[in-house]
Amino acid sequence: MYSYMTSKGTMLKVGNLAEKTDLTVRTLHYYEEIGLLRPAQRTPAGHRLYSHDEVLRLQQILSLRALGLSLEEIRASLEQADFSLLDVLTRHMHHLQDQIAEKQDLYRRLETIRDRLQEAAHVSIDDLTTTIKMIAMHEKYYTPDQLETLKQRGENLGEERMQQVQEEWKALFASFRAEMEQGTDPAHARVQALAERGQQLINEFTGGDPAIGQSLKTMYEQEGPAAASHNMVDPAVYAYMKRAMESAE
Repeated sequence: MYSYMTSKGTMLKVGNLAEKTDLTVRTLHYYEEIGLLRPAQRTPAGHRLYSHDEVLRLQQILSLRALGLSLEEIRASLEQADFSLLDVLTRHMHHLQDQIAEKQDLYRRLETIRDRLQEAAHVSIDDLTTTIKMIAMHEKYYTPDQLETLKQRGENLGEERMQQVQEEWKALFASFRAEMEQGTDPAHARVQALAERGQQLINEFTGGDPAIGQSLKTMYEQEGPAAASHNMVDPAVYAYMKRAMESAE
């Protein structure tokens, strides 16, 4: 398809070149418009003529296009005085690596949503959009390796235990609120017992990994406790709990 060449003295009209390369005349006109492939000259009647050099350049364009490069990338590459196919291939491979990483991230997100759908008898649109939002937020703060670790921990704990933990957190936040509203000092033994239980639940979630713990802390600080906890705790109660945990340290 791309091996047709003219002899040095042969000139081809645009229709002939299109036919021999399986391109359309419109495509060749477009290549000219964007400065990618210009005819060597025109006849007195205005017909485009392509020489051996233009056919050679067209072969390069089609070959690079077959590698997946955009027309803009091809034009920029061919206009370089020190054009290096090795550099072009290396850049393109890096681009593909980025695309693969994006596809893998999307696959993990869809897999998580699918698993949650399978666990529920019915999922409303609100539930689904909330799940997607939470997944996106986690991907923002946890590395892919951390997300995989958390996924494995969830599988090891099992769905029943994960639900129990959710209920324990709700009860714990309610206890913190009650102590806060009573004006109890965060350093009080009763509140410290709550803080210790909260740390135990955090360790169960993170597996004691300090990097995951830091990612969790960063998410709560930047997104806000309400968003990070799926509205289980408000900023005031979270700040009170945080003071209690800092007192324990």
